Amino acid sequence: MRIRAFVAVVGGALALSALAVPAAQADGSQGDTKITKVVVDGDNKVSIGTTYAVTVKVSVTATDNSGIKGADEFALFGPDNGFETTGKPTCTTVNATTATCTASVKIDPKTDYLTNKSAGTWYVDAWVDAKDDDFVWKEKAGSFSFQRAAKLTTNAAPEPVKKGKTVTVTGALTRANWESLKYGGYGSQSVKLQFKKKGAGAYTTLKTVKADSKGNLKTTTTATADGYYRFSFAGTSTTAAVSSTADFVDVQ
Repeated sequence: MRIRAFVAVVGGALALSALAVPAAQADGSQGDTKITKVVVDGDNKVSIGTTYAVTVKVSVTATDNSGIKGADEFALFGPDNGFETTGKPTCTTVNATTATCTASVKIDPKTDYLTNKSAGTWYVDAWVDAKDDDFVWKEKAGSFSFQRAAKLTTNAAPEPVKKGKTVTVTGALTRANWESLKYGGYGSQSVKLQFKKKGAGAYTTLKTVKADSKGNLKTTTTATADGYYRFSFAGTSTTAAVSSTADFVDVQ
């Protein structure tokens, strides 16, 4: 009999529960089946806002000397809740011994009862079967960052400006509040002011600015050439990285 963790619907919300799993026997396997790679959403980062549902793709690569037959639904779980992928994963053969199994789950901030404490490191629970009836089950087969989406604005003034004069750049850093379903200021965070000269291919960082307690940003720089200014936030363990839309300044 298979003994594994699963996601159950409790009071309209998805919550993890366990099916007769003693803590000391959380993982299990038979034979030589191994999970070699787990990727969530391509880069192991999932960003959830306040308005739209997000489809999260989970890929699990496994190997066995007889080949991989299939996989059970994957479970994604964090500090206080979790989700199970929809339907059995689709497995694509890589070679005679290896396959990558993929499935997805839709997460909707309006109906899935996320709390702000849900943000942080999450894990993937995966069960994979081999063609010779070997199997592997790992409760923490892989990890990923489950993050609150962020927004960032930039406004550079005056426009136009004389060469050598001061440009004042303002903006605001906010992030999703999953409990109020609104965006609120993300204060005291370090944000980079970046500039891209007209015709150039990449931004350069001019300085690092710290947001005030409400997430507001303000700094100055010297106008040297026509170009684009933007703020860029590297993200944290609980909040996604974001760069603002650029603001062009004409230097005369």
